[in-house]
Amino acid sequence: MRILALITARGGSKRLPGKNVRLLGGKPLIVWSIDIAKDIPEICDIIVSTDDSTIAEVSINAGASVPWLRPDELATDSSSSVDVALHTLDWYEGEKGPVDALLLLQPTSPFRRRNSILRGIKLYMDKLKPVIGMSPAQSHPMWCYQLDGEVMRPFIEYDPINTPTQPNAYVINGSFYLIAPEVLRKKRSFKSNDMVPLIIEELEERIDIDTEWDWKLAETFLNSQELKK
Repeated sequence: MRILALITARGGSKRLPGKNVRLLGGKPLIVWSIDIAKDIPEICDIIVSTDDSTIAEVSINAGASVPWLRPDELATDSSSSVDVALHTLDWYEGEKGPVDALLLLQPTSPFRRRNSILRGIKLYMDKLKPVIGMSPAQSHPMWCYQLDGEVMRPFIEYDPINTPTQPNAYVINGSFYLIAPEVLRKKRSFKSNDMVPLIIEELEERIDIDTEWDWKLAETFLNSQELKK
């Protein structure tokens, strides 16, 4: 099994400028994702796709490959992770041969555990279907409402008498995407009707850093770990 690990890290970030190289717990944010992917036998290479020379330098120093800077057309606010992944796949397979799967690790999920990656890889090898990291929803959709004019209406209509128990609700947490290259090329999406959930229960693994508040939450978690030592 040859799995190519891809970490996408654009230089521009309007809500949290410079987040990918900002120090979290003493090391740049992106390095958390690079480090966790090392020494996993199934991972044949770790590539960082970035348009930023500083991110590239930090990533190379951390042991990742940065064979090029991302083209301008793939470094805009509207650029999709699928287009970036396909650009990387086409280059890598053209230069170094085919891979069995692409593993997308977003740098905004610094606290994913090695065991979660190993579980996800095993799920993929057993099912041979796209695997996506998911966590229990913090707010169940049956308790959510939507605004209809000036009236609040249930987001999901249900009969509490005939629906005594709520089905479990899960959300994509952004920490893990694993898919076969041919499936990604065909569907142009990491999601599919037959995707397999990698259920992640740990609260810290769900942290997805996109705002200053998220960053403070990550620091709070690290500080709490220090207090336990």
